[in-house]
Amino acid sequence: MKIKMILPALTEAKSPFWRPIKYSLFPPLGLATLAAYCSPDDEIVLQDEHVEELDLDDEPQLVIIQVYITNAFRAYAIAGHYRSKGAYVCLGGLHVSSLPDEAAQHADSIFIGPGEDTFPKFLRDWKTGQPHKRYYNQERDIATIPPIRRDLIKRTRYLVPNSIVVSRGCPHHCDFCYKDAFFEGGRSFYTQRVDAALAEISRLPGRHLYFLDDHLLGNQRFSSALFEGMRGMDRVFQGASTIDAILRGDLIESAAEAGMRSVFVGFETLSRNNLVQSNKKQNIGRDYEAAIQRLHSLGIMINGSFVFGLDDDDEDVFKRTVDWAVKNGLTTCTFHILTPYPGTRLYKDMEARGRILHRKWDQYDTRQVVYKTVGLSAEDLKKGYDYAYRSFYSWNNIAKASLAHDDLKHKIKHFAYAGGWKKFEPMWNFMIKTRGLNKMLPLLEAILSKVRRHPDDSASPFPAIA
Repeated sequence: MKIKMILPALTEAKSPFWRPIKYSLFPPLGLATLAAYCSPDDEIVLQDEHVEELDLDDEPQLVIIQVYITNAFRAYAIAGHYRSKGAYVCLGGLHVSSLPDEAAQHADSIFIGPGEDTFPKFLRDWKTGQPHKRYYNQERDIATIPPIRRDLIKRTRYLVPNSIVVSRGCPHHCDFCYKDAFFEGGRSFYTQRVDAALAEISRLPGRHLYFLDDHLLGNQRFSSALFEGMRGMDRVFQGASTIDAILRGDLIESAAEAGMRSVFVGFETLSRNNLVQSNKKQNIGRDYEAAIQRLHSLGIMINGSFVFGLDDDDEDVFKRTVDWAVKNGLTTCTFHILTPYPGTRLYKDMEARGRILHRKWDQYDTRQVVYKTVGLSAEDLKKGYDYAYRSFYSWNNIAKASLAHDDLKHKIKHFAYAGGWKKFEPMWNFMIKTRGLNKMLPLLEAILSKVRRHPDDSASPFPAIA
């Protein structure tokens, strides 16, 4: 059987003139995971439109398309193209689970929720000529999933081909989080077996890994065993965690010993009122600066996430947030305009109060205002968001944030990572166009290498890089 798997892209990600590096970071693991359930005799093609032009002249029998909110219209167009050619088209992903009635109009079958149980069932039904229109996830268990079909991934087209996911979902339920609709009606957080996760890691070449899990430290027992198993593997890795997990126990120390060198942290806001309104309970009452100091003492760089446009925000929130992030030495920051994704409590609340402006899903990209604001005008919110990025990544603030670290080599490491990420975008674009992006991976590994103390050095905690 000929099967085509597609991750559609936004228009800006497939421009022949400019390709932002953020669209060439990670391969489509979700589709490669589903491919593992197919028969060895199936002829499978996996295409990621972020890194290549789609071949739309082929004749697959079965087409699987992953849909998220900002690629929904593109996904529907591709689905229509293949359906007109006689292919059987399936849609799945976050957007499909959030708005199944909308997605069902563009597909022969849709998958609602995680696909580890629904996709194998669909394959059995399809081969017997009795596929259903909708498949609802029933089981939340990834202990026995087959190895990801990484042979289908074009590794050289990604900066971080060694991305990996060892859990599903998140134990927390923030009102603005897109994941809750996807995991509705069952467990919202569950993990692989530790031995299976370690086996998948062992399959990956090189040193660098990027855990795409929403909360890598979300299950202390699992994470502790995972990090213990990774010790001695000589890996360097990046992942995501919450403030409370960083401050609790010694799990973050175990992560550092296993090779964690950078962590994504959802600070979201410096306002307690905003945290309460957003149901961000895991941040309420937590000492942000204590968590930052703990991470820096372990040589772990921080990518801080912040959301602007929450109802308690005022016109000073942008400068206040940037100044705080620079003062505390955050290496990188990801800023967002509050976006009410369908299926979230935030969306339902705003819709009930008439605050949703439109359903142009390609504009729900956290860079544009799609709801009626409170406190700030839409124009001021957009200007403030743009200012935050421009200001935080100015050479002056990159230098200031670097100087927030105690050790010279840590300062240099911070400066190289932050500057390289945001100030050399023409170089990244060139590497993407010439398909040389993967050649930059050794440099990334070198920058992420541990800043380590020599036993006889008492002046600085991190005087050497290893």
